[in-house]
Amino acid sequence: MVTKKSESKSKTKDSNKKEVRRENYLVIVESPAKSKTITKMLGNNYKILASYGHIRDFPKKVLGIDLKNNFEPIYEIIPEKKKVVAELSKNAKSADKIYLAPDPDREGEAIAWHVAQVLGVNENKILRIEFNEITKKAVLHAVENPRNIDMNRVYAQQTRQILDRIVGYKISPVLWEKLRNNRLSAGRVQSVALKLICEREAEIEAFIPKEYWEISAELTKQKSTHVFNAELVKYKEKKVEIKNAEEAQKIIEILSKKNVKFTVSKLTKKETQRKPQPPFITSTLQREASNRLGYGVSKTMQIAQKLYEGLDLGSEGTIGLITYMRTDSTRISDDAKDAAKEFIVKKYGENYYPNSANIYTKKGKNVQDAHEAIRPSYIEKTPESIREYLTPEQYKLYKLIWSRFMASQMTPAKIETNGVEISAEDYTFRMSASKILFNGFLIVYDDREENEQEGSIPTFEKNDILNLKKLLPTQHFTQPPPRYSEASLVKVLEEKGIGRPSTYAPIISKIQTKAYIEKIEKSLKPTLLGKTVNEQLSKHFANIINYDFTAKMENTLDEIAKDSKEWKKVICDFYTPFMETVNEAKTKMEKVNIVSEVKCPNCGKEMLVRTSRWGTQFLGCSGYPECKTMLPLNSENFTSESSNISAETKSSEKCPKCQSEMIIKVGPYGQYLQCTNEECKHRQKIVIKTGVKCPNCGGEIIQKKSRYGKIFYACDNYPTCNFALWNLPTGEKCPKCNSLLVKKFLKSGEKIECSNKECKYKMTEENS
Repeated sequence: MVTKKSESKSKTKDSNKKEVRRENYLVIVESPAKSKTITKMLGNNYKILASYGHIRDFPKKVLGIDLKNNFEPIYEIIPEKKKVVAELSKNAKSADKIYLAPDPDREGEAIAWHVAQVLGVNENKILRIEFNEITKKAVLHAVENPRNIDMNRVYAQQTRQILDRIVGYKISPVLWEKLRNNRLSAGRVQSVALKLICEREAEIEAFIPKEYWEISAELTKQKSTHVFNAELVKYKEKKVEIKNAEEAQKIIEILSKKNVKFTVSKLTKKETQRKPQPPFITSTLQREASNRLGYGVSKTMQIAQKLYEGLDLGSEGTIGLITYMRTDSTRISDDAKDAAKEFIVKKYGENYYPNSANIYTKKGKNVQDAHEAIRPSYIEKTPESIREYLTPEQYKLYKLIWSRFMASQMTPAKIETNGVEISAEDYTFRMSASKILFNGFLIVYDDREENEQEGSIPTFEKNDILNLKKLLPTQHFTQPPPRYSEASLVKVLEEKGIGRPSTYAPIISKIQTKAYIEKIEKSLKPTLLGKTVNEQLSKHFANIINYDFTAKMENTLDEIAKDSKEWKKVICDFYTPFMETVNEAKTKMEKVNIVSEVKCPNCGKEMLVRTSRWGTQFLGCSGYPECKTMLPLNSENFTSESSNISAETKSSEKCPKCQSEMIIKVGPYGQYLQCTNEECKHRQKIVIKTGVKCPNCGGEIIQKKSRYGKIFYACDNYPTCNFALWNLPTGEKCPKCNSLLVKKFLKSGEKIECSNKECKYKMTEENS
């Protein structure tokens, strides 16, 4: 029913008594979370719908690029997005204007173009808008200042997609054939990331530790019992180097003589300023979240995405809390600077704000300055003020972003460092400590390392004579370079100009999914499979899988975005020499068995890395079919003790039929228990726990197998609780309906979606 009030709003009359229809607008964003946030910012004549990420892609089973027609891409609507496209098209036809508002980057620009291509309406009423933060001011400004789709940005993203498609589709089959494994893949960027990890592992394996010693002295002042330590640093004004125990002992013998005096020879006092760091960009946020919070790269981006798109803050409704989280620019808007100044002066005082605003510029030829650094959208929403509405993980990351930004706009800290040098014969010992004179930005964001924290030393006068209590020699060995963590790998990828902020997380996830690397605590270690793949790629595709080529291609994509290069020519110039390399590799690359260090416990032959038809990797005896021994593939198989691995391990369980001992055996599909009584031969599957709690009763969800052999997941309290799923639960809840999310293993890769069929939520790169 239309009330008179609402009717008067929707219709007015001009002087000729003709009804004037109210215009209707359609705004299309990427995610439903973002649509929910901006709905209240626009009027009733705006309808906001979501594309749920990409709606078109290359066909799944073919290259999808017309090589004979200037490399024109062939796109098709993603099958599960057909209903979404139908819904968008239906609403587009009745809209007077259509605003495309995916994320403000190349990926978002491409999504906007794909959506425009399938709507089936006059292109003149389609406009592109973008906003770096989801605030009312930013959204309204975007709507008031629309533009056309930037085709140069679309071509840049499309070129990246085509290049990656060609590299993957042409190199991967070579690996399948030569390494006898059809689960392998290669990629223009992912293979370079694998190369970095493998090269670091080679450095570690080739490292020869060197011995060195350090000597410290326990000293006291005259007529004092307070003991303090000083480190030996110089011999005859040169840096001291002690190579072995004999050299250390000689020094101790010299300094232990009764006539040796330990004298304060030099006192120094220096005041320095510690400047705040710039606000976060994608890579620095990922690194800091890893170092401070222990979050992986993908987890950090998943949490940041939710903070950007908006969270329910009670009576305030859904609010976007941070600016766009995929950026490599440290620039911030004038409005943000002014808001920061007002907050800092009011909260902390004028001496905490500099004479003029801090301005940061990020050096580097690959920097894109399209949008701002990562910062809070509303500075007055302090982490503590909204803590009750955030999960613990969201709160921690939001606090990190808020604090880093506020610190970036504050005055430097003033630190005083006091140093003391103590002479004994020709040797010099040193001790130092620092104290904060003015904390400045450290009041909100203390970025000092543990060894930088404040300390104190006794008060000395020059020429003070000190008492030696003890000399302490310590043996050390040089350490190999550390393995990359996700954070340090992101850092080196950024330094080398490889990839973009939006690609770091998918790259690391891809090489882990393919079992090329494994994560040991926080370190990334290449598997035997990863080493073998890298060795073959580096040998036969050295001109493609190298740092310079990948970095230069990033620059080329930037030039396409700036309309400085033509995308088809870029691909053409790449394709011809690339295919020559591929054809040469097909001829010269030998077939390789991936040989492990493990010897078959039954026949003594080498164990090979095999892949089952379902993609499960395991170790199989090279003597197959005569010897059918199989072992699980894991890091423990590649240690020096691998020869002790047994194909049969005793279990504490007894056979339920004859009470004989059970042994654990391994097949290509997992472990199982088998009775040692040859007459009994009873077998039973080992219960595989998922670690996920049942949402109905709190029991644990375990893996089971149906009467037809199909794997499913059910509560271990069955039959009391009959909760069950056909797909592996991830342990996380659906953001739309709170049901469990599940992981599906498809030919196209892993997919995460809601277990509730009515919900139909699917996790994409955009909302993950």
